[in-house]
Amino acid sequence: MDRADQGGQIDPQVALALERSRALLPEGLPVHRLTLAEARRLYAHERRFWNRDAPVLDAVRDLTIPGPHGDIPLRVFHPTPERPTAAVVYLHGGGWILGGLDTHDRIMRLLARQSGLAVVGVDYRLAPEFKFPVQHDEALATLDYLATAGADLGLDPTRLLLAGDSAGATLALGVCLARKRLLRGAVLVYGGYGLADSPSRRAFGGNDDGLGRAELDYYRACLVRGPDDLRDPRLAPLDTDLADLPPIFVAAAERDPLRDDSLALAKRLADTGVDHAFRLYPGVPHGFLHLSLMVDRAGQAINDAAAWLRAHGDSGGAERG
Repeated sequence: MDRADQGGQIDPQVALALERSRALLPEGLPVHRLTLAEARRLYAHERRFWNRDAPVLDAVRDLTIPGPHGDIPLRVFHPTPERPTAAVVYLHGGGWILGGLDTHDRIMRLLARQSGLAVVGVDYRLAPEFKFPVQHDEALATLDYLATAGADLGLDPTRLLLAGDSAGATLALGVCLARKRLLRGAVLVYGGYGLADSPSRRAFGGNDDGLGRAELDYYRACLVRGPDDLRDPRLAPLDTDLADLPPIFVAAAERDPLRDDSLALAKRLADTGVDHAFRLYPGVPHGFLHLSLMVDRAGQAINDAAAWLRAHGDSGGAERG
């Protein structure tokens, strides 16, 4: 199948945004052809532009908590610090090797403002310096910390949710599998869930698709210790038992090599009877959440996720059966 069979035309706003990104990165080299230090520097440089004009919140606090591999930096975005609220633990994307609290600052602020819930960003350790499953260990440690000490941060420890984009979405689903009873739900945006091949991977992966094939292979090679890790349920959840998961919101980008991973996950959740919602955003590539300064569909996706988080953070009991 060719690209036309697999997705519609690129959103005109996305085309303009990609032109802006290319102007910010005139070198034009893909991540796998850069040194790790240079890739991280350029990623942070580009994201500084896309994080401009982020909303001001009443309370934003940086702190560290103890973790299994050392202290874990967190950033708490609290839209209503005068009262406890549900908390969304946010796990950023970046292929496991890039990104952090600053690169995803605008996304987290928008989620907090639009949902009315606190958002807790996790600056988990990056590969390849720290291989799988260090990132899962730190995400679990953060969730467990908030479940016991969240009230000290103005959070309701009985109302915890997860959200993540790209690698962060994969990470969030792995955490869901380990803490099914602790969570109210999770938002998973354009994650990879274990497909080795798919029509979308064959159709997309060019300059306008947000994620090249060689980059995807490079990210994975940086993360894992060996081929057995690729079969671990935390990285290949499509092949594991998904029963009794909390409610899940799955979001996919139409022009994304990982689109079919989200489609396959939504089908597995439906077949298993897990409460879930699925949304496919047309004309947009992998990573489009970052483009909300210029792309309406990015803002819409963040608003959809925030509404879903608000509905699930404010409803129901403290623990699922």
